[in-house]
Order: sequence, then structure tokens, then C-alpha cells
Amino acid sequence: MLLCVVAVVLVRGGHVRVGSALICTLFGFTLAATGLDPAINRGLAALVAS
Repeated sequence: MLLCVVAVVLVRGGHVRVGSALICTLFGFTLAATGLDPAINRGLAALVAS
């Protein structure tokens, strides 16, 4: 949820265009469907925990 808020703030602030944000979102969904999913989740959990 935090990343969603950051993305919305960046789009509204004009730092990132909507098209770029959509492409990054689709890339995230693609990564989630691969074997990298557990490694990404562990990395994000470690980042949040620190």
C-alpha cells in the first residue's frame, strides 16, 4: 500500500507520467508471476523490518 501512495504522489507531482507508472505496475505483476516472487517478497520484508 505504501508503494501505491508513493506512486500516486509521484504521478500527481508530475515527476512520473501515467504511462510510465502503468508500465512499472505491469512489470511488477509480471515479476510476481515468476520464480523471483519469494525472493522479492523476502527482500521487501527485510527492507520494511529494518
